[in-house]
Amino acid sequence: MATMTLSRLRQARYAILGFGCNQAFLFAMLYLGSYNEGEGHGFLLDRADLLCVLVSMALTFALMGRSQLRLTLMSLADKLVTCLAAPAALALFALATVYALNPDLPWLALAVAEGLVAGVSLALLLCAWGRALGAASIDQSVPEVFIGSALGAAVCFFVAAVPFSEAYVVLYVLPVGSAWALRALRVPSGQGADETASSPSVRGYAQDEASKKADELTGRIIAGTVVYGVATGAVEALSSSADLPLSTSLSVTFVLFVLYCAAALQLYGGRPLSPGVKAVLPTGPNQEVGPLGGAYRLAILLMAGGFIAVPLLESVGVSGVSVVLAGYLGIFSVLVSLFLVMGRVAGRDAVGSFAHGFAALFAGEIGGILLGGALSSAPGPFDVSAALVALAGVAVLYAYLFLFTDRDMAVLSVVIAQTDRFEEVCELIARRAKLSKREAEILPLALRGRTAERIAGEFFISKNTVDTHLRRIYVKCDVHTRQELIDLGERTEAEL
Repeated sequence: MATMTLSRLRQARYAILGFGCNQAFLFAMLYLGSYNEGEGHGFLLDRADLLCVLVSMALTFALMGRSQLRLTLMSLADKLVTCLAAPAALALFALATVYALNPDLPWLALAVAEGLVAGVSLALLLCAWGRALGAASIDQSVPEVFIGSALGAAVCFFVAAVPFSEAYVVLYVLPVGSAWALRALRVPSGQGADETASSPSVRGYAQDEASKKADELTGRIIAGTVVYGVATGAVEALSSSADLPLSTSLSVTFVLFVLYCAAALQLYGGRPLSPGVKAVLPTGPNQEVGPLGGAYRLAILLMAGGFIAVPLLESVGVSGVSVVLAGYLGIFSVLVSLFLVMGRVAGRDAVGSFAHGFAALFAGEIGGILLGGALSSAPGPFDVSAALVALAGVAVLYAYLFLFTDRDMAVLSVVIAQTDRFEEVCELIARRAKLSKREAEILPLALRGRTAERIAGEFFISKNTVDTHLRRIYVKCDVHTRQELIDLGERTEAEL
């Protein structure tokens, strides 16, 4: 037990520090610093830095979503982690140095180069974190996401508060910290939760209601993700019109987001990383959703409050956009957690769900920026900006009320509970039959009815090797066929 506790604490320490570095680097590349700061080149050019990063990330995630390319890109991510992301950090420092020595260089070309280097690196590292966090239990990894995100926002707050416009450049070293933590966690490609995590199941295993419901929830999450991205991008398109300095506005954003994370973690109790704390399941008999559902509500409330109070807040010297962005960062943290959950429900790591989800989120954000710019620059007798903010707020509420709702979160809790029960079934069978480590890894897939060819492809081993493991599983479990093994699983579930 002591060894398990130490291992859990070690994993949590590296995950929080490393993911915090990754989040701080992401926030810095999206919101801090610009090659064309103080210049008025027009709507698109004034947002070239942000758009370049977003486009690079969206395209990389879209490519990662294709199963044929995922293995190649994750191999590239492994190489990036192995070299501690030093090439990316050095390239960013080199671009900043070149521009500092010669400010007459075409800043747009530098912005494109920075966006390409940072965007691709961020996407690869985020997917690597999906694999690493997915290797731990959901109950541990979800609080780690919120703690690490709060740490990243705190780092950005202190950098934004420094009275030196180029201070954000020091954050270019953060990918090194992110990659260092990933190396320390040691979750190489092909391991972790990708093949070994159990999958949801109720009676029938192969085609169960839980899997169907999980597929439906995934579609609803993606739909809501796109809407949140569009709404945030539309408001970001108006950010240059704020009267407050950028550093002041971002400082408010980071402070509010840290407070949000602290409030969200309170939903887990006094010790969110303690064994037995449930991240998704309700914690009381009268609750419909668990801590993650409460964090989702809180993020929506913060983001919607920012939309509603934009005019009022700016009249007292607080940027309403900064409040909206704080809520958006909260939703971003919730989405990271949801993608981890859906990866586990699907019986894989979160690389695939990260790829599809973040491709949708950042594509939506790009679309929102372009839409907001087009509408805000349109001539008209009324305040288009105010109308755009109102429409973005309505879109967020629509996504929460009709796309991915509290009811869906409650359904997800049920699916997770069924997944936990299936894990208990597999663990009990493996313990009683004294299965080897590899046999215990194959057992969940066998109970789901996957063919030997499919199992071989997921483990990158030969079909003959899988057949050998299956024969040994049958002998140890005292069964003769796959159906008898599935029947054993159903009987074991009934015992529990």
